[in-house]
Amino acid sequence: MSNPNPVSGSPDKEPATEAELAGTGRADRGATMTSPKQPAPGPRPTLGRLFLDNLWAANTVTVTVLALVLAMLVGAVLIIVSDPDVLATYGYITARPTDALNASWTVVSEAYANLFKGAVFDPEASGFTAALSPISETLTYTAPLVFTGLSVALAFRGGLFNIGAQGQATIGVVLAAVAGFALPLPPVVHLVVALIAGAVGGAVWGFVPGILKARTGAHEVINTIMLNYVAVYFLSWIIVQNGVQNPDRADAISRPVDSSAALPRLLGDNLRVHAGILLAVLATWAIAWLLNRSTLGFELRAVGASPDAARTAGISVTKTYVLVMVIAGMLAGLGGSQMVLGSTANALTPLVIAQIGFDGILVALLGRVKPWGVLLAALLFGALQAGGNRMQSYSGISLELVTVLQALIVIFIAAPALVKAIFQLRAARAARLQTSLAKGW
Repeated sequence: MSNPNPVSGSPDKEPATEAELAGTGRADRGATMTSPKQPAPGPRPTLGRLFLDNLWAANTVTVTVLALVLAMLVGAVLIIVSDPDVLATYGYITARPTDALNASWTVVSEAYANLFKGAVFDPEASGFTAALSPISETLTYTAPLVFTGLSVALAFRGGLFNIGAQGQATIGVVLAAVAGFALPLPPVVHLVVALIAGAVGGAVWGFVPGILKARTGAHEVINTIMLNYVAVYFLSWIIVQNGVQNPDRADAISRPVDSSAALPRLLGDNLRVHAGILLAVLATWAIAWLLNRSTLGFELRAVGASPDAARTAGISVTKTYVLVMVIAGMLAGLGGSQMVLGSTANALTPLVIAQIGFDGILVALLGRVKPWGVLLAALLFGALQAGGNRMQSYSGISLELVTVLQALIVIFIAAPALVKAIFQLRAARAARLQTSLAKGW
């Protein structure tokens, strides 16, 4: 017969008796008491050990350094390929391989040595001026690139792609030059007015795509590209106008800027580095403070991350877009004004602005659109430009190869997955690579 008071449990088994239950409990307690203890945690790793563990991890610094190494290696191959004498030694490499290796090492080492000597320091230089000339040239090329790089980076952080730094710098150099030779003012006041004129010109040229983006939704890339052309043709037109063109010249060149409006040189008249590099450092600090410590910077980053979410939070996206482009244009205008108020040139020509606006895009990408990163990237590009001049004159290497090196650096920096795959980097815990430009890399 079935048990009238069944115990809940498995329907296929008889219920356990009280003795069996008591035995099971004692067995469980005995198993618990005899189970081995967990090993105590070991000592925390030292700071040096953590540094070594993360040295070969995919953090920002490691990827950047390895990207530079890859660019230099590819550049070395291009240097070898571009030298016909070295290529001739590879025709009999199976017979005498040392000839090809020695010739390759000689041409590559000489080229990179001249690159270093022209950008940083020449050990063979004699005298104060010759010793400081390389770093002076590097800082001279760096100063305007910092401003245009900050211009592009600031727009990126706000979710905008400012292709118009070239046009904004062009309008800035026009107004700065006109203020520099048309206004009879005392020295310090004259310089300040010329710098303000350049900043205002760039700000106005940035305001146009900003308001169009905010009010009509017109894409800033199309607008800024078109405004670049307008600025270039405006520069070509204004140079040959009466009152602007140099009356003593028949070619397209403006009157020279007065010495009272020129940026003072920091290391004497024989070295070109000027106070613009100090303004560049100050501007970098100001933009870093703006982005990280101010209300406007928070709103700017919020709009760059998600305009819809920022609008829901009560942030005026329209106002933010306009302010971002105005400040970006002002920075580019200051960069352009240094091309004529500094030591690069003292008059307007059709090519006075060079390519600093487009180079600013590369600088912003290399600096991962962060202010201090942009400053370091501009310093690297300035060094490549200054050292490239010596590399061309002393080693016979084409100056275009320096442009190729810059492009290779940006390619590897913009493709961190490629660098990680080539060098088999581990994933970093503290510093993870970002892929969104608007979020600041």
